[in-house]
Amino acid sequence: MRIGIAITRASAVDPTWTTVQLARTALERGHSIRFIEPWDFEIDGRGNLVARSHAFDPPAPDAVTLAHALGNRTAARRFVDVARMDVLLLRASPLDTALLTFALMAKDLGVQVVNDPAGLLRASHKAWLASLPDVSTPATIVTRSIGAAQVFYDQQPTGVVVKPARGSGGRGVTQVKPRDHDLLDACFFAAQALGDGYVVVQAYLPAAEDGEKRIVWMDGVALGGYLRERAPGEFRHNLKRGGQAHPTDFSATEIGLISRLSPHLLRCGIRLAGIDVIGDHITEVNALNPGGAFHTDRLSGSHLAETIISKLETGIHPPVVPTEQLPWQPAVP
Repeated sequence: MRIGIAITRASAVDPTWTTVQLARTALERGHSIRFIEPWDFEIDGRGNLVARSHAFDPPAPDAVTLAHALGNRTAARRFVDVARMDVLLLRASPLDTALLTFALMAKDLGVQVVNDPAGLLRASHKAWLASLPDVSTPATIVTRSIGAAQVFYDQQPTGVVVKPARGSGGRGVTQVKPRDHDLLDACFFAAQALGDGYVVVQAYLPAAEDGEKRIVWMDGVALGGYLRERAPGEFRHNLKRGGQAHPTDFSATEIGLISRLSPHLLRCGIRLAGIDVIGDHITEVNALNPGGAFHTDRLSGSHLAETIISKLETGIHPPVVPTEQLPWQPAVP
């Protein structure tokens, strides 16, 4: 297969990233890889969608060598006709609307785009998860109004977590304990400045003391995951913030959470996602560049990258989810 991987920027790639694990696995299985940065897409003089790429062909280098070649821009640079790609993996965060536009064009050309660009526009905004009434999430509002945030905050006995409605990696995410309105205001406006102006204010879950699970999900199935424990003095569990990864199993409650969320993801054309769970609540869905394969494999001996690439090789999308009447839809007369 000819696989394109759209990334945020080549200089930032790390050997432990799921993106690198997927690329190496694909190369080991005989596929070619073309890494494409958002600004490398263009329409040529004949109206064709093309892209400059960082090109890799079998045999597969080790993860460090691959990441080094990307970071130092020493990989071969080649133009690629996007219409001739078999798969385009979108692994760029934050959201880039120009990239989504080109990805939609690729989809129209018959390229298998993962995840669906239109679905990403919905699911990558934290308002989407908060809007699903049949999925267990913490009490949440998504707003641009500081007044609404203050009213909600006063109703939360455990305090709140404030974060941008678009974002990842724990950037701009803060905890506000009860009865600290000045801090709430400061955190709200800081989060508002980082994204599209919308801010998530979410009830703090005491179960976070026991850690947060990252679940790697694809085509309706939880493939694996690990437990993230936050660093001393830090309330965020992100590994970028010093958190530690530990092996874990899934409880019956967590399997139930995934089963409720899966139909919503599939309806949006989301095939691959990272799902964060604290206690008996889903706190976030990462569909832009879901990670977790490296640490899951390292801790459990699984081979998630092989499973993911194998599913892409089939060219078969997951079954269409029945268009059952959603709880918030009016009855059809």
